[in-house]
Amino acid sequence: MTTEREIKETVRERYAQSARQAQGAADSSCCGSDTAESVVSSKLYTTDELQGLPQEAVVASLGCGNPVAMADLHEGEVVLDLGSGGGIDVLLSARRVGPTGKAYGLDMTDEMLELARKNQRQAGVTNVEFLKGEMEDIPLPEGSVDVIISNCVVNLSPDKDKVLTEAFRVLKPGGRLAIADIVVRGQVPDVLRGNLEAWAACAAGALEESEYQAKLAAAGFTNIEIEVLREYTVADAEALGWQDMSDLLAQVKKQGAQPFSVISAVVRARRPGEGGHAFSSLNVVAAEAGSCSPGSCC
Repeated sequence: MTTEREIKETVRERYAQSARQAQGAADSSCCGSDTAESVVSSKLYTTDELQGLPQEAVVASLGCGNPVAMADLHEGEVVLDLGSGGGIDVLLSARRVGPTGKAYGLDMTDEMLELARKNQRQAGVTNVEFLKGEMEDIPLPEGSVDVIISNCVVNLSPDKDKVLTEAFRVLKPGGRLAIADIVVRGQVPDVLRGNLEAWAACAAGALEESEYQAKLAAAGFTNIEIEVLREYTVADAEALGWQDMSDLLAQVKKQGAQPFSVISAVVRARRPGEGGHAFSSLNVVAAEAGSCSPGSCC
């Protein structure tokens, strides 16, 4: 049986390797497809957004959406990025909230934190702080954050209930959650759920849509919205980047598992209470955010 610690260590090593590759200006992908990763990075962010960012921050981007656009950030807000990686979304958030606001990045991988702080220095951004820690135990006080963002990371946690409870805790009343994440439709086969490489590739730990909504509600969130950016099939994944998982996928087919699909989605919700800004139209923001391709972290 795969343990939570095994999952954590596998994910940590996968992203440490991605950070090392980015430091060497090498194209990298969390699923082993350099071509797919370059496609992802080119679609998720506009040219204007990438202007002035260090190349290593762009190379290290392993997300499945543009949470900064989804969050509809405002001047003076405090933002927290869960699983901030090379720091691209933190740096973009810092621009949007301005000098009176602040952007935190939280990551558990030393190599990613080193890369993110290097990118911060190169970008000359001062209203940013990168914290070492895990999403299940956020090192910030209760009610200290206006907005929480994340980019294809919550699915990597083996304890999503704890992640969402912690997110709720650190949000101010009226604060909002706006993340890009992977969800599934259909039943993910046990052979996939128990595979460490599949966890690190963002597939094995993904929640079904209704399960995601239920966990958000149980944590206390309201105004929950999940909108699909793009849907992928197992065939897509096999053809476009999951080469290291080909044997596993063959096992899934051999066992006659029911079809299931992997989806990149916008997940948004609010902590009840007065204050905070309202989300703009979800459809408009999702359209601006772009979508990811199989073979990236999706």
